[in-house]
Formats: sequence, C-alpha cells, structure tokens
Amino acid sequence: MTAELPQERLAQLKSTFTAIDTDGDGYISETELKTHFPDLPAEALGAMSQSADSDQDGRYSLEEFIRTVSAS
Repeated sequence: MTAELPQERLAQLKSTFTAIDTDGDGYISETELKTHFPDLPAEALGAMSQSADSDQDGRYSLEEFIRTVSAS
C-alpha cells in the first residue's frame, strides 16, 4: 500500500499520524481523534471504526491510517 504513494505524500501522512498520536504508542485511539478533531461527529467516528479499523482493535495503526486517507 505505502509503496504506491509518492515519498513526499507518505512523509506528509506519517507526520500527520505522529501529530495525532499524542501518546506516541504508534496507534491513534478514538480519544486522540476526538482531541485532534473536537468537532468530528460521533457518527463519523463510528463509520471510521467500521471501515478503517481493519483488525477491529479499537485503534488505528499507521498502515490503517494511510489506507483510509489515501482512499479518499
């Protein structure tokens, strides 16, 4: 998945991921999403959870994040 993206875009997505992942654990939690995007409706979080969280562990890895934002 990441090999298909230009290096500049990949670096930008990694930087954005790191900015949202405030605890630095390598995953974006729903709490971190809510903190970073306070106006994001609950419905959007639910939809994202169903479509983006491919392993359904309740958090988003860098790969899941890149797959999700690159698909739009």
